[in-house]
Amino acid sequence: MPPYARLYLKTAFVYLLLALAVDALALMRVPAPLPWSVLRPTYWHLFLVGWVTQMIFGAAYWMFPIVGHGPTKRGDERPVGLAWVLLNAGLVLRTVAEPWQAVARSSWSAGLLLAAAWLQWLAGLAFTVHIWPRIRGWYRGRSR
Repeated sequence: MPPYARLYLKTAFVYLLLALAVDALALMRVPAPLPWSVLRPTYWHLFLVGWVTQMIFGAAYWMFPIVGHGPTKRGDERPVGLAWVLLNAGLVLRTVAEPWQAVARSSWSAGLLLAAAWLQWLAGLAFTVHIWPRIRGWYRGRSR
């Protein structure tokens, strides 16, 4: 398994555990400084972006057709690394800004949410730039 695929998949499992921990604590009604309902959007982002999206990115990077031979057989890997950094920076920023915005709306928290959304969008763009050439209409050597 390529290193970037392992990085995405391992990161996905970390976010799965974090999302499940947030959900479990909310369901157990553990006393907290914030109402647990404030963390509901955070749970969904940890689950869908952290777990599901990174699992998809890791599996796609690993399993989509290769474009060449040798060490660069998967193409230029820089967009894949950039996508991982942007996606995780956006997700971490969002887990801070979203509860903050829910509790005390401010221009700072709104700005952080906007930045987080843009980071995640740019991550999707970077990953798409990398994976697009690997999507081919070939099957068993024949073009469709």
